[in-house]
Amino acid sequence: MKKLLLVLGMITCMFGLTACGGTVEEVDNYGVTEEQAFEYADGLIDTMNQIVLAGQMEQYESDNVIYTALTNYEKALVDMGDYQSVTDHEIIYDDGILMNVTIQGSLRPANVEIMLDEELALLSISTNVVYTFGETMTKAALNTLMGMGTVFAVLILIIILISSFSFIPKIQEAFSGKKEEKKDTTDKVVEQIIKKEEITYSEDLSDDAELVAVIAAAIAAYEGSGSASGYVVRSLKRRK
Repeated sequence: MKKLLLVLGMITCMFGLTACGGTVEEVDNYGVTEEQAFEYADGLIDTMNQIVLAGQMEQYESDNVIYTALTNYEKALVDMGDYQSVTDHEIIYDDGILMNVTIQGSLRPANVEIMLDEELALLSISTNVVYTFGETMTKAALNTLMGMGTVFAVLILIIILISSFSFIPKIQEAFSGKKEEKKDTTDKVVEQIIKKEEITYSEDLSDDAELVAVIAAAIAAYEGSGSASGYVVRSLKRRK
């Protein structure tokens, strides 16, 4: 559906023809009378409404200005309600043409701003819903409460974190105590193993006759005696 582009083209051509044959006053206003500007705005808004309701916005994705205008209008419909009619308009001629059009929806009114440049090319279209004073104050109050709630939530979180610092030494002490206890237990086990090994290696070997005879002969040879009969081995213990 290219109706919007067709409408824009036709009205732009109409503006151009008007400029060629207009009066001096009209030429000063880019050759566009207030009535023509109003008709242009009315047709443009009606066409945008039809495109959005028909769900054909994707056809205009290549045109950034038109697609942005349609997206903005679609969002406004949520609070504005169904489009009904144009109720008021204002035309401003200054470095182009600015059209402020007030439209009525089933729920709230809205302002549509249409901007054309000096060559009557479309620059932008924006739709802003008009809220009542009570609604505006309610939104402001909710935003204030949300902001204050966020600040207090962060402060409470910081207080909790700071308070938890006092438990850190206790936790460290508990872990260090467990480590020392585990170390003491390990040391005791090692000591028991060492004592057991000493007991094992302290075994009395004096009953080993062959070992006694060899040691006695070695002592006799060291002393220069020819016989080991004079030596008596009473006790032998193996050491590490």
